[in-house]
Amino acid sequence: MAFTKKIRLGDLLVENKLITEDQLNLALTEQKKLGRKLGGTLIELGMIDEDSLLNLLSSQLNIPLIDLNNYNYSDEVAKLLPETLARRYRAIVLDDRGSDYLVGMADPTDIYALDEIQGKLNKPVSQAIVREAALLDTFDLVYRRTEEISALAEELGQDLSDSGVNLDELLQTGMTDAPVAKLLQSIFEDAVQVGASDIHIEPDKHVIRVRQRIDGVLYEQVIKETQIAPAVVVRLKLMASLNISEKRLPQDGRFNMTINDRDIDVRLSTMPVQYGESVVMRLLDQTKGALEIDKLGMPPDLLRRFRRNFHLPNGMVLVTGPTGCGKTTSLYAALKELNIAASKIITVEDPVEYRLERINQVQVNPKIGLSFASILRSALRQDPDIIMIGEMRDAETVEICVAAAMTGHLVLSTLHTNDTISTATRLMDMGVEGYLLATTLRTIIAQRLVRKVCLNCAEDYTPDSFESGWLQDILNIDTSQHRYKKGRGCKQCGNTGYHGRMGVYELLDMNTELAEALRNNDSQGFVDAALKAPGYEPLINVAHQHASAGLTTIEEMLHLAGQVKDDVLEEPLTLDVEEM
Repeated sequence: MAFTKKIRLGDLLVENKLITEDQLNLALTEQKKLGRKLGGTLIELGMIDEDSLLNLLSSQLNIPLIDLNNYNYSDEVAKLLPETLARRYRAIVLDDRGSDYLVGMADPTDIYALDEIQGKLNKPVSQAIVREAALLDTFDLVYRRTEEISALAEELGQDLSDSGVNLDELLQTGMTDAPVAKLLQSIFEDAVQVGASDIHIEPDKHVIRVRQRIDGVLYEQVIKETQIAPAVVVRLKLMASLNISEKRLPQDGRFNMTINDRDIDVRLSTMPVQYGESVVMRLLDQTKGALEIDKLGMPPDLLRRFRRNFHLPNGMVLVTGPTGCGKTTSLYAALKELNIAASKIITVEDPVEYRLERINQVQVNPKIGLSFASILRSALRQDPDIIMIGEMRDAETVEICVAAAMTGHLVLSTLHTNDTISTATRLMDMGVEGYLLATTLRTIIAQRLVRKVCLNCAEDYTPDSFESGWLQDILNIDTSQHRYKKGRGCKQCGNTGYHGRMGVYELLDMNTELAEALRNNDSQGFVDAALKAPGYEPLINVAHQHASAGLTTIEEMLHLAGQVKDDVLEEPLTLDVEEM
């Protein structure tokens, strides 16, 4: 039965002694400033926790409190309430029970919202209470744009088929502008909703594939209207200020757009392929900005050592790993902490990913001669205290970075190597003398991203014979002495068993033995000293620690192992069980 009697939440809380009259008056004053409902204001001010508030409402109103993370709702039933109304009133249709609908609401005391919902559904409504944070996450899962994207693609395809003219004429008259804009808006909104980092638009012979990279994995939607591909590519090129007449050469650009009140920076790359032009777009949410260093997920001891090194007045701090492993994110987090009025910071990037106040960020542009090396030379004449180089790509850039580190500057940069140990060897291969590295190198971090087990559907997992054998042979680990988890798949994780990603870090601090090996150009001596260095833990061992803690899976650990350099694993590396 729907709740229809209007109650005063504040009086109810005071009556049940969950807050005082003074707290209520203060919350009512703050509520006007914040423009939020009273319950949210009380929670934000720390006067009451959400569970206490929801349990009280459930008891007083005699309606159930439902955990959306464990409730098996139907997407089709949930969509009976349009997205605009659902988000406005913080409500979701959970079940069609024949005689009525069960509707979950974040604020069941909002009788005006209830009247609107009941009028839209044309059937009696019974209420349940749901947590607002879980409800907002559920909206992003339910109201996907898949059907909308297909419908808009079909509409655009019909426009192009009916026109009987070529694409250039249509663009000049603006006839395709609105349909293309709606289609792209829908594609971007869907990608932002599900937290995609990249969007791939790939024309094939019979279809167009729209793929989104979510937590490092691509998920595909197929569009049958292949004739719309040129219009979509042209529209994106115009947004990125690229040459729309050039279809034979790759082009790179960027543009900004606002999606669901979030400022999204889009890096775009086009490439001619067999059936047209492929477009890949990297989505960077500028609203979030750079991460705090404490939120990177580094273990406390490793974070302490990393922080100690990037606060040194000079030397080189390097972060290594393949493309997309979060190297730049780690450096931005360090820069955010170093960004004080007393320090002059210059970055040289390709491209500039996040805009940071007070920091002088320079974009590489090879077309006009602005290379990493040329910008770096000029940057040193700008009297910087700290320099961040997006990537050490060539010997000249490395040489200037080493010189800068030797002359009193702190240099932060990235390098594409598999692990910390191989980094020093790579630098020497690029022409840096060992004695210079011994003098300037402070610390090296290698990192990867692995998918996290979905906490909502995680269950115990027993490694199969291959996994157990691999761990025994390579890491000398007896899997029977550990407990592992794996997600069975649920609505919250899109039936993947994973939700989100976490960093896996390996840190190597320079010490006397390592420096001596570098001075002697002794590569094997450097490897031996690194394996014995205090606090050094190989990436694969760290990944196993996370797997045995139930944070990630053996599957993800083995995937990471395939990226690690083989010669580091030639000798079994033991894991100290007592430290876990």
